[in-house]
Amino acid sequence: MSKNHKIDTKLIHAGEPEQRYGGAVSMPIFQSSTFEFEGETDYHDLRYIRLNNTPNHKVLHEKLAALENGEDALVTSSGMAAISAALLAFLKSGDHFLAHESLYGGTHDLINKDFPDLEIECDFIDGCDPGNWKDKLRPETKLIYVETITNPLLDVLDLNAVVQFAKEHNLLSLIDNTFASPVNYRPLEHGFDLSLHSATKYLNGHTDIVAGAAIGSTELITRVRHKLNHLGGSLDPNACFLMHRGMKTLGIRMARQNSNSLDIAGFLENHEKVSKVNHPGLKSSASHARARELLEGFGGMVSFEIDGNVNDADRFIAHLTLFINTPSLGGVESLVTRPVQTSHSGMSVKERSCAGIKDKLIRLSIGIEAGDDLIADLEQALNKI
Repeated sequence: MSKNHKIDTKLIHAGEPEQRYGGAVSMPIFQSSTFEFEGETDYHDLRYIRLNNTPNHKVLHEKLAALENGEDALVTSSGMAAISAALLAFLKSGDHFLAHESLYGGTHDLINKDFPDLEIECDFIDGCDPGNWKDKLRPETKLIYVETITNPLLDVLDLNAVVQFAKEHNLLSLIDNTFASPVNYRPLEHGFDLSLHSATKYLNGHTDIVAGAAIGSTELITRVRHKLNHLGGSLDPNACFLMHRGMKTLGIRMARQNSNSLDIAGFLENHEKVSKVNHPGLKSSASHARARELLEGFGGMVSFEIDGNVNDADRFIAHLTLFINTPSLGGVESLVTRPVQTSHSGMSVKERSCAGIKDKLIRLSIGIEAGDDLIADLEQALNKI
């Protein structure tokens, strides 16, 4: 597969076996936990399902690496498995790292509730304001961790500054690229060391598995793989099959979701019952200039605040007919949630306040339905509060 092939072509053909198994066009499911020994001399090379190296795993690894032009990739049992294995591969007791102040709630909880027991410390920074990052550095600082498009406020950080800062201070740069997907942003091309995904979302895209991924150099992915092998976060072959199938339509799904979300953000911004809209494609967004510079699309997420209170937000959600009230995102169907009830419920009130996440904030994951129908559904629900 040539690096010059466009991403839509890579999604279909990258990583596919050169000799198709029995001539099958679709990759078969290898429902075997154990494979015949072939003289492997390293534990991590033994062919065993927990070591994430069955044929179903390998085709995903090669496809993911090709999508973001990395040397290697790894699939995991969830996005949090990818994040935790990656951070623990490069951090040990006594180490310190920097992270953006507004992160996915599960990542925030890992950093604040689990890492202190391991004596791993973190300072939170404003990823849009590089001016004070240096003040937070310590001799034991090892890495910097950010998200491409933040969850749930949809800021696009100063990603070029993150890469430059990491290189200047000999830090590893890790980024959660879930919200952008490889279609809209490919971190390794911009100098990041490691790209992480909750593949549950856009990579799979069909709301039927939980999975994660890490993409980077062979050296870094090997370290993450060895850590993951010990932690046991392997992906089941059936889930590998579904992820493999789902990824092939990522390009066309993301194009529709990019378009729908921008139209919906514009509609909401002009509605009298909406007080604030977060979407990097809006000119009113503080991230708009960076998003235009860095991204090839603005993503499929929108968050906003009703001009009212929490009860108004809940009534709005209850009146929706096409949007499903659910914690996750990134599927072909449109979803809605209040993050304080789901993705960020583990954070304290003070932590959410510091991150700018209000109780009445509503997050929409825009699907691939007809955009006009989605807007009509939002409008009728707004008109009922």
